[in-house]
Amino acid sequence: MKWFEVKVKTTSIAVDAVTNILYELDAQGIVVEDPNDPIFNEGYEGDWDYFDKSEIKFEFEGALVKAYVESDAPEALVPVIRAQVEGLKSFGLDPGLAEVEIKEIRESDWANEWKKYYHPVRIGRHLIIKPSWESFEQEPLDLVIELDPGGAFGSGTHETTTMCAEFLEENVEPGDKVYDIGCGSGILAIAAAKLGAGEVVAADIDPAAVAVTRENIEANQVTEVVQVYEGDLMQVVSSPADFVVTNIIADVVAHLAGSMKAYLRPGAVWISSGILDKKLPMVLEAMNDGGFEILEVRERGEWRALMVRAADHA
Repeated sequence: MKWFEVKVKTTSIAVDAVTNILYELDAQGIVVEDPNDPIFNEGYEGDWDYFDKSEIKFEFEGALVKAYVESDAPEALVPVIRAQVEGLKSFGLDPGLAEVEIKEIRESDWANEWKKYYHPVRIGRHLIIKPSWESFEQEPLDLVIELDPGGAFGSGTHETTTMCAEFLEENVEPGDKVYDIGCGSGILAIAAAKLGAGEVVAADIDPAAVAVTRENIEANQVTEVVQVYEGDLMQVVSSPADFVVTNIIADVVAHLAGSMKAYLRPGAVWISSGILDKKLPMVLEAMNDGGFEILEVRERGEWRALMVRAADHA
């Protein structure tokens, strides 16, 4: 078996889907180069970029996803990947050029080389996402979350995740009870714990996400605060919380609007994201029908995040 680098030319909006396609094909490491990502171009003063923007010189408009795979039949991968990427059109995602290239590399070339793309990133005012191999000089109020990029759950710096983390940082009070539903890598659960939440429940229907979350919770030494479960919201919790975070997809958020009140204490807040701009009206309508007051809509690129509260709990 030999190692190959796969490059897929796509669009910013399709990056997550393309990444998932490549992980389904057993990619062992993925790097996303996206000069259109607002986290690199519209970040906060003092942000740490996790790659050098000067290195990004594209001859096309869009994003480049690079994956590293081990294969004994690389020529067979290209048409499979191209077909799946082009198939994203059926889900309403524009895959852009959908061009796929593959070349052989030495394992030693990529095993450490990809790490140069990841450095500490500041989220909000005091939350820092830091790869384990990087050193970082903390400011007095900084809260460091150690999170290595890998698996199908990224590095925690996607717009949808950062907006949820910002909402938590701005609103969580010491001792609060927080539910992170669809936890992925567990970053929001870890953030809530480090922000002082007294009890955090992280849940996901994907057993791989549950395993990754448990690893990250242990690495960040918040096991006494965060409990991790496999299953959906109704299966893993039975009492209301001060905050519920659902960083998933718009259709699921809209569906949950009909039942979420049962999981919110009086005055509690529901933070939701993973909502594309074009899906926002549908979600807002569902929130209104579900009896929720819209506290804030936050925007980053083509993504939207909401903070709402039950209108009868206001």
